[in-house]
Amino acid sequence: MTTGSISYAMGNAIKETFALILAGGSGSRIKYLTQWHVKPAVPFGGKYRSIDFSLSNCINSNIRRIGILTQYKSHSLNTHIQMGWSFLRGELGEFISLMPAQQRTESSWYKGTADAVFQNLDILRTYHSRYTLILAGDHIYKMDYAAMLQQHIENRADVTVGCVEVPVKEAPAFGVMSVDQSQRITSFTEKPAEPDTIPGKSDTSLASMGIYIFNTDFLFTLLEKDAPDQRSEHDFGKDLLPAVVGSAARIFAYPYRDALNTGRAYWRDVGTIDAYYAANQELLDVSPQLNLYDRQWPIWTYQEQLPPAKFVFNDEGRRGMAVDSMIADGCIISGSHVNHSLLSSNVHVHSFCEIENAVILPNVEIGRNCRLRNVIIDKGCQIPPNTVIGYDLEGDRANYYVSDQGIRLVSPHMLGQEFCNIA
Repeated sequence: MTTGSISYAMGNAIKETFALILAGGSGSRIKYLTQWHVKPAVPFGGKYRSIDFSLSNCINSNIRRIGILTQYKSHSLNTHIQMGWSFLRGELGEFISLMPAQQRTESSWYKGTADAVFQNLDILRTYHSRYTLILAGDHIYKMDYAAMLQQHIENRADVTVGCVEVPVKEAPAFGVMSVDQSQRITSFTEKPAEPDTIPGKSDTSLASMGIYIFNTDFLFTLLEKDAPDQRSEHDFGKDLLPAVVGSAARIFAYPYRDALNTGRAYWRDVGTIDAYYAANQELLDVSPQLNLYDRQWPIWTYQEQLPPAKFVFNDEGRRGMAVDSMIADGCIISGSHVNHSLLSSNVHVHSFCEIENAVILPNVEIGRNCRLRNVIIDKGCQIPPNTVIGYDLEGDRANYYVSDQGIRLVSPHMLGQEFCNIA
């Protein structure tokens, strides 16, 4: 469903929806990439931040009342939102509101996803929304939330949970649900050791995407009931949803479809180094599942004013070129060969380098005669000339972080550099 086909009634329902993006987690599983900023602010895809995908989905779904709950290391995220997402018109009832942790109800940080919302109930009540859309700020996907809202209304649901099919071996990392023929959820277990499978698909489970639509009054009731419970971890997946499944409440699953109904639903949780690397590398496929060139469902972001990418020198043994790669604005490839790699903005590769299977974040300089492969280079790194990474596993483990799948993560700190990439 596109915004052009939305009925008058659905248009009103969308206007009565408030989207709340949870962007306060510390993101410790992606290690040094969140040393200076929160996970939703981590660069992705050459020019974006992770949170741009949830925000773009909201805008493209015509949901334009949005709150962002922040907590840890939020400066770069706040700056990004202010510079790239200030185009909404307040006089038309559109806004993106940054909602930092302020310890309104008690002197503690957010204890869980549900507690983060509960601690902001006084603000949420002022928006007088009929529906509340809860989103994570660190997942990569395209989704039409208006279609999910329409199903929520048609089902007369109290809660609708966005879900995606995952291999059963991966399911213990998610909330796993079972549903009946009407998609009503009959069980919900957070990170089960032995996950339920889909009938007829013994190798597949139905996993929560961390996307919820609540009737707002019902949400507030659940939060107020959960808050004083000392046994609760105050988390949507661990506590609130399991508590109401099987009750008189109407809890439904929404099977995820891609925004344009092409039949290939793409959703990635980039919460580990290996997942983050793989999702960036997938963009280099000839026909990637996540199409960043799609004009019907654009991904919006802050556009830094930079010159086009440049490739210089065409001499034998010193030829500036990139193959099967994505090169962002401001990059200079000077007499080096880049293969199957993603270079973010303002990356300078000096001569005689071989760069392969790399994800390089913004503002990196790579000195002459470097050989890098299977690496993530963090923002602001200055790679010394003659550096070799990706060819000696044990040697790399002594100097850098090496993931379970052998991806090397290099940060300024590991290089003995004092760069603080809070921007």
